Amino acid sequence: MIKPPVRQLKGRLLLRLSLAFATGLATAWLVGFGWFVHLASRDVPVPARVDAIVVLTGGPDRVEVALRLLAGGAADRLLVSGAGEKTDLPVLAHLAGIDPAPLEHRITLGHAARTTRGNALETASWAREHGVATLLVVTSWFHMPRALIELRRALPAVTIHPCPVGSSAAEELTRAAGARRVIGEYHKYLAAAAGLTASPLVLAAWGTGPVR
Repeated sequence: MIKPPVRQLKGRLLLRLSLAFATGLATAWLVGFGWFVHLASRDVPVPARVDAIVVLTGGPDRVEVALRLLAGGAADRLLVSGAGEKTDLPVLAHLAGIDPAPLEHRITLGHAARTTRGNALETASWAREHGVATLLVVTSWFHMPRALIELRRALPAVTIHPCPVGSSAAEELTRAAGARRVIGEYHKYLAAAAGLTASPLVLAAWGTGPVR
């Protein structure tokens, strides 16, 4: 019996190892993604009262939900983090079905943040200024896990509660655009969990040091 050349045996071994590695990586990714969707979509109780609310802009219904919570007495003040320069509070209040006049002095429009890490740093500065001890976070459900990582990293002494909004996981994942959005958010979540967004380079780009 003629044995295969050593080079051929090494090639087969390398192929098997590569396939095993790729299979393991794909399995780990799928398990992690399933856990991420479960974490993001689980029901969480929203406290009746907190010191303040922060809404992270960038998705539908976020600001409207936060305004309704403020109008309903859930908190004393609200930060709209990452608000565009053309953000029109009266228009947003109209969409939420509330009168903005009694609330204007309790609402801060934050224009500095461009990323979720930026949202956290902007919120931390605002929370320190107003002595916030308990905070309700309003953002899309699939964005909430990453938002909580960044906010808890920036505000370790503040008790933070999630208030997720948006369509359900089943609805989002059955649409191609929605599935791409959730998968993209999963990858960003992994980067945030690994601490990559809190690197000195990111903080330097923001223009501030670590929040203590």
